[in-house]
Amino acid sequence: MSQGSNFVDYVKICCRSGKGGAGSAHLHRDKFTATGGPDGGDGGRGGHIILRGSNNIWTLLHLKYRKHVIAEDGQPGGSSLRTGKNGKDEILEVPLGTIAKDAETGEVLFEITENGQERILTPGGRGGQGNWHFKTPTLQTPRFSQPGEPGKEEWMVLELQVLADVGLVGFPNAGKSTLLSVMSAAKPEIADYPFTTLVPNLGIVSYRGGKSFVMADIPGIIEGASKGKGLGLRFLRHIERNSVLLFTVPADTSRSIKEEYEILLNELSEYNPELMHKPRLLAVTKSDMLDEELMEEMKKELPELPYIFISSVAQKGLVELKDMLWKELNR
Repeated sequence: MSQGSNFVDYVKICCRSGKGGAGSAHLHRDKFTATGGPDGGDGGRGGHIILRGSNNIWTLLHLKYRKHVIAEDGQPGGSSLRTGKNGKDEILEVPLGTIAKDAETGEVLFEITENGQERILTPGGRGGQGNWHFKTPTLQTPRFSQPGEPGKEEWMVLELQVLADVGLVGFPNAGKSTLLSVMSAAKPEIADYPFTTLVPNLGIVSYRGGKSFVMADIPGIIEGASKGKGLGLRFLRHIERNSVLLFTVPADTSRSIKEEYEILLNELSEYNPELMHKPRLLAVTKSDMLDEELMEEMKKELPELPYIFISSVAQKGLVELKDMLWKELNR
């Protein structure tokens, strides 16, 4: 199974939390007491639906076919002030970078960013109060209690935004997947036609001294992506999270390198102007076919930003590239 088919970054689920148990309206009776006061316990609360962040999951695939998530109801209260049992919570493990939204309004509710972090997605109904809560000097034996609150049923959307340190930005077929495969242990699908990468591929790049950082190959942008053309918006979303953007432009581009870089930059700023504040580096890929003279010529026309000539195939400039990225990440 290719990574393409099991990377899921969007699911819509129907969440039904548990309803609260009813409070008890019991009056105390035993062999010594014929007409005792109220001793009805409270009902238990209904089960919540909870999201929990996990480092071990990269995708929302496990929730894709689970359309309904139902938590347990709370139990009713008992005599002798016994509280009903709470309904069991439903806990959904999600990858870090998962955003929960209300499916009706599109409102963002919260985001899961840390391992083990838990947030309630749909709260269970509160249990009803037992009759002992309602005792007053004038009403010594209330014969009523509260019913439990109903649970909620609502549609929620979970969206994943990949959390990575370095995002590779470039047109389709700019050599991003190949670069990721030689820099890390990731095995993206690679072919020499555009749009091989239909999902963000993540790779852990190991660095000197046992350090490492996460690199994401974000699917190629085409001109017009910010207007929703091609595979546009769904993928630009993943770039929002990267702390450094590495622009990849092939040495054999039909345009000038500067021109191609500017088109990519323009797509990003159209989509989200805030992306312009991220540090940017330029890697001229596929440069094993350039000689020194040609490189010197090209350098004169490069855009104003830190750049490096690399070749994934010939393993050229990769160590220097890692150094540049590490320095930028730890600035």
